[in-house]
Amino acid sequence: MTSLNREEFIQAYLAGERNFCGANLPKLDYFEALLADVNLTAANLAQAYLPYAQLQRAILIEANFTEAELGDTQLYQANLTGANLAGANLSRANLRAANLQGANLQGADLTRADLRGANLAGADLRDAILSRANLDAAVLDQAQLQGTNLFQSTGLESKGIIYDFRTKFPDGHHQHCS
Repeated sequence: MTSLNREEFIQAYLAGERNFCGANLPKLDYFEALLADVNLTAANLAQAYLPYAQLQRAILIEANFTEAELGDTQLYQANLTGANLAGANLSRANLRAANLQGANLQGADLTRADLRGANLAGADLRDAILSRANLDAAVLDQAQLQGTNLFQSTGLESKGIIYDFRTKFPDGHHQHCS
């Protein structure tokens, strides 16, 4: 993994570099980062501070965002396949049409997140907070939702999801044993 400090990373991006595969950027502090179309495949961004970041169409396959601050971040059409977002704050994040297939979102805060059309197939959402999240047209096949808080979320289609007695469904949602 290539280790970069904040200044090196920003200068390289501003100079036109978009490929940061495997970069080691833990605890990166970059408020309102403008990083559209960046490739951070397998990068380490654990505990990064990136609120209000612009990461539209970013390639973040298997990136490590454990406990990262990503509140209000724009991740529209981002590819987060297999990414580790355990314990991350994604409240109010725009994840419309994002690919989160197989991602680890265990314990993540997705309060009021926009997940319309997102692919969450096989994602681990155990103990995550999706309160007031918009899940219209989201794919949740084989997503694990044990202990997940779905209070007042919209668009939840329970077909193919895995949940338990701790899962808090929105009012009016009928749950059956799975």
